[in-house]
Formats: sequence, C-alpha cells, structure tokens
Amino acid sequence: MIVCVNLNIEQGDFSLTDVNFEINKGDYVVLMGKTGCGKTTVMESICGLRQIKSGEIWLEEHNISADMPAKREIGYVPQDGVLFKHMTVAQNIGFALKIRKWDKHKIKERVNELAQVFGIDYLLDREAHDLSGGEKQRVALARALSFYPKVICLDEPLSALDEHTKDDMFNLLSSLKQNFDVTVLHVTHSKTEAVKLADKVLKFKNGEVKELQPTEL
Repeated sequence: MIVCVNLNIEQGDFSLTDVNFEINKGDYVVLMGKTGCGKTTVMESICGLRQIKSGEIWLEEHNISADMPAKREIGYVPQDGVLFKHMTVAQNIGFALKIRKWDKHKIKERVNELAQVFGIDYLLDREAHDLSGGEKQRVALARALSFYPKVICLDEPLSALDEHTKDDMFNLLSSLKQNFDVTVLHVTHSKTEAVKLADKVLKFKNGEVKELQPTEL
C-alpha cells in the first residue's frame, strides 16, 4: 500500500499543496491529468528523486518520506526508459543488483530469468544504444523489477512507441501484477491506457486528486 498524506512540493515557480491519495497493495493505478499538472513530480517524490517540502509518504507500514531512493525499494521506469547506452542489455538489467552487491552468479540467474519473461534473452549481449523503442522499454522494465520491488513506477511508458509496439506492451504491462506480485503506479495522459490497464484512476485537476474507476473517464 502507498499512502500520500498532505504532500507539499515546490519546484521553481510550480507547487503542489496538500496532495492526498491511497493506493492499495497489488493494484494497477493510473495517475492522469493535463501536461504540467504535477503527475511526474508526485511520482518522483514517491521514488525519492524529488524532495517534498512537507507531508508524508508511506509504503505499507513504513514512513519513507526521508529515505534515500535505494532504501525505498521502488522500481522506476522513467520516460523513454533511459538505459545506460554503452552497457549491454544484461549489464543494464543487472545494474541494480550489482550496486546492491549481489553475488555474480545470482545476478546472472536473475538477469536470465527476467530476459526470458520479457522475451529479450536473444538481446543480452547487445548494447543498449542498438535497440528499438519497444526493446528498450522491455529492458527498462526488467531492470526496474530485478531486485523484487514492492512497487513499480512507470512514467509514460508507452508515449514514444508506435501503435504496433504499444499493443505488445499493453499485454506485457497488464501481466505485471500476476507475474511479479507488484503494485503499479503508471503516469499518463492517455484515456486509452487508463481504460485498458487500470484498476483505479487518480486524476489530477486543479491541484487535487480525484479517485475514479476507468469506466468513469
């Protein structure tokens, strides 16, 4: 479960005041709103990539408001994936495990396991700069899930993909909960993505978050 309580966030001239919402464990939740409303800002705050001015962020029974990103154990896929271009696919997927000082053999096992799940085992020796958009997103998802996070945050994961690739990714994203026992927070402005994927929608409007069912969009 993720609970945000009275979040106040300032970013230059932009600010969010008293943001409150709750996400149940195991849900696929889509965070929607117009460009510039603060969707990504809130997601980055949950991940620990942006400091909050005040308020609290809870992950299950733990207040993680002041924790460093690595301590929060939240997987994050930024917009367009943002892979390490001159690392191989295998090195990208295993990066979070390497910095957590996993045993090399355990890293290889986990990388191979995820590569098979995401259908990218044939790409493991290829460098990231040599991948298509859909391949990059699969690698980024595998990397974000490598360390068994409780939550995975996706920042507009389908925005840069063509329609054919989007169809494949819809199927992949819809299987995340079943395959990985993970809570998903997905930022988008796309009603189609929300209707196809979400258990619940959190919609930003005028600085407030309103909870909706996908059928209410």
